[in-house]
Amino acid sequence: MPRPIQATIHAEALRHNLARARQAAPDARVWAVVKANAYGHGIERVFDSLRGADGFALLDLDEARRVRELGWRGPVLLLEGVFEQRDLELCSRLDLWHTVHCSEQIDMLAAHKTQSGHRVFLKLNSGMNRLGFAPAHFRAAWTRLNALPQVEEISLITHFSDADGPKGLSAQVRVFESVAWDLPGERTLGNSAAVLRHGADAAVRADWVRPGIAIYGSAPDYPEHEAAHWDLRPTMSLNSRIIGVQTLLPGDTVGYGSSFVAEQPLRVGVVACGYADGYPRHCPTGTPVLVDGLRTRSLGRVSMDMIVVDLTPMPQAGMGSEVTLWGRSAHGAQLPIDDVARAGGTVGYELMCALAPRVPVVVAD
Repeated sequence: MPRPIQATIHAEALRHNLARARQAAPDARVWAVVKANAYGHGIERVFDSLRGADGFALLDLDEARRVRELGWRGPVLLLEGVFEQRDLELCSRLDLWHTVHCSEQIDMLAAHKTQSGHRVFLKLNSGMNRLGFAPAHFRAAWTRLNALPQVEEISLITHFSDADGPKGLSAQVRVFESVAWDLPGERTLGNSAAVLRHGADAAVRADWVRPGIAIYGSAPDYPEHEAAHWDLRPTMSLNSRIIGVQTLLPGDTVGYGSSFVAEQPLRVGVVACGYADGYPRHCPTGTPVLVDGLRTRSLGRVSMDMIVVDLTPMPQAGMGSEVTLWGRSAHGAQLPIDDVARAGGTVGYELMCALAPRVPVVVAD
């Protein structure tokens, strides 16, 4: 039989979370963000569940090609735009909308020979200080783009740095409105945190919203709020089984480096899951895990193919017992991916994206 580890993509949860994003931002159209191979879920696996979106937003041409090959004929947005001039040829062929965030991309458009005009999203650096034109140069960039025969329509875009925290986004909204207040074109500002926390604000939801992590069932403002607070459902579960049982005496150790030392007699289970499966190596003793639907903890270091868990809370568990590393248990319990990520000093995004190719994946409702 195959090694007993499997990831499950929950189609119903994807549909539900997309509907939640739409509900949180009434009257706005919704980009389903599927960058990073749909946050590790697989574009092909999530497509049917997310085709209720108004468009797909992603990063590179390969992802855009895959969405088109799946039959999508609606808007597709390249969030970082093109990386070299020849990319514009594929944008024309695949009818891709693309972000323009620097003068070099305007130069590429000016030199591009095309029979059809491009739909571009001019990006403002409103405070994130990654990509985008500084406020002092934004209108000049718009004027230059507007003069190009290669450009059919200009929309406006920015990205919030603190929508998930106490600093908020009012300062960035003010910057955006002060520069773009009289410019024509559709606008898109809101990421997942902005949509869930501030989607009722018309200035924030604008014409389009761009939910990413919220679609995949992780809270964008964890630990202030858990996914359940926003009525988000887990879209990925990672499950395995106990493949060995050991009984420890006081003083016995577990795993490489003997980092865990038993203080009392202890029964432990060995799980077929390790960092080669995408489970974070730096998750310490105490990282939550479910065995037969009951919450327990990991012990010792994560190794390449195995982790060890404490079976004290479930004395009946043994060989073959179900283990939920994150997501849903067959017993009905859930382990939020954010809880696991926090224990490992990271975020749910990374756990999703790090799922290893060797892990079998199925799609189910």
